[in-house]
Order: sequence, then structure tokens, then C-alpha cells
Amino acid sequence: MRIIGLDVGSVTVGVAVSDEMGVIAQPAGTWRRKDVERDMAEMCRLIAEYQAELILIGLPLNMNGSEGPSAQMAREFAAALAEATDTEIIFRDERLSTVAAEKILLSGDVSRKKRKQVIDSMAAVFVLQGYLDSLHNSAL
Repeated sequence: MRIIGLDVGSVTVGVAVSDEMGVIAQPAGTWRRKDVERDMAEMCRLIAEYQAELILIGLPLNMNGSEGPSAQMAREFAAALAEATDTEIIFRDERLSTVAAEKILLSGDVSRKKRKQVIDSMAAVFVLQGYLDSLHNSAL
């Protein structure tokens, strides 16, 4: 089963996708948001391309666990996606995922310009990989 992981921002959406066995998350790019119609068309294209059965959306909670404007934006994106497709959608706490992705890219000596291009996709990978790991750990 393939899963698409998303890091939904106000300007861009980072995308990650699992392998067919649901073990490894891989970056699948980013796109600049334009409007809801175009965002949903891009999501429908990705769902079809990867034959995804589940969409995992990172939920950027505040450090105290409350939801702020960014979490509300992710929920609004999910609501629009639920109207555009019948693919199951779930949320996962993504606190500090962008920070973790940034540290990984820095440790790999990735240039500032390249980091800016891939950070959202890497954050999506981080969130999706955490979810995949939790699935496999609970199955043990």
C-alpha cells in the first residue's frame, strides 16, 4: 500500500511517498500553491500516479499540543482534499519535522539554495517515515 505524506505550508506543499511495501519514505518534490482548485488537481494527479491508498498530512501543532493557524490551514487543505477524492486522509503530529529535516540537510553539507528547494519535501519524508516506523513497530 502506497502512502503519500504532505507538509502543507502557506506557499508550498512538500510531498513524500512510501514504497509499495510501506517501509521507506522517499521525497517526491514540492509544488507552489496557487489556489484550491489547482492544489486539488495536483493532489488527484499524485494519488493516481502513485496509486496511493492513504494521505498522511502533517499537523503542525504548537509545542503545548494546541492548534494554531498553521494547523488550521492543514485541516482546511484536508477538507478540500476530502471533497476532491475518496482517498483516506489522516493527520500526524509534525512538531519539529522541519527542524529535523534542516539538521539532516546541514549535516549533509547541502547548500542554502538547495536546502530551500528540498526542505518541505524532506519534512514530509520525516513525518511519513515516522508514521511508517510506528506501523511496523506496533506490528512486532
